[in-house]
Amino acid sequence: MLPTPSISNLNIERVYEPAEDSFLFLDVLQDELPFIRERFSTANAPTPLVVEIGLGSGIVTTFFQKNILTNALFLGTDINPYACSQSKETSKENGDPKYFDALRTNLLDGLRPGLVDVLLFNPPYVPDDTVPSFESAVKTDDWLDFALLGGCDGMQVTSVVLDHLTEFLNLERGVAYILFCRRNKPTEVAKLMRTRGWIVDLIEERQAGWEVLSVWKFSKAK
Repeated sequence: MLPTPSISNLNIERVYEPAEDSFLFLDVLQDELPFIRERFSTANAPTPLVVEIGLGSGIVTTFFQKNILTNALFLGTDINPYACSQSKETSKENGDPKYFDALRTNLLDGLRPGLVDVLLFNPPYVPDDTVPSFESAVKTDDWLDFALLGGCDGMQVTSVVLDHLTEFLNLERGVAYILFCRRNKPTEVAKLMRTRGWIVDLIEERQAGWEVLSVWKFSKAK
């Protein structure tokens, strides 16, 4: 097992604490290591850009930096300002790679289309009546629910990303890894995305307490 990044001074009242979903994601990336390295080891190819949506503690990006593609460019986004700060601290604590930055933004807003080679997304997948309000979070300085609540069937946020994958992913070699819970109906999501021309593979599914979590891979080319 590849080493899990260490995280110090994590304020769990402001930033999502790594849990079963986070560690499933790390296990998937370890399993996918040969595929990812082969895909991005082409001679004279541009340095890959790895983007994580919803950095949280920074554990996923830091794991990727340390163990998967050490020479890639890394960018993470999060609407939570405390997550952006924490992710950079986590990165520094585990070796401080040269090419990493955190951007406070909503999902992929502000990114130039077609540049993302590896997209990592552990979304807010818990079903709820609504998604958190930015205006309310600004007033209360409470951002944690953005990491948890996914609106109706838990897919309101994830669907936005899926609908824009064609726009932001490098379609010649790009690949996206996205986590779902069973209540998100990932099998139905996969069928829909295949009708849109995506190659969709279930990488791993795991029981996590009362929930069943899975990580799926999306790409346009093998």
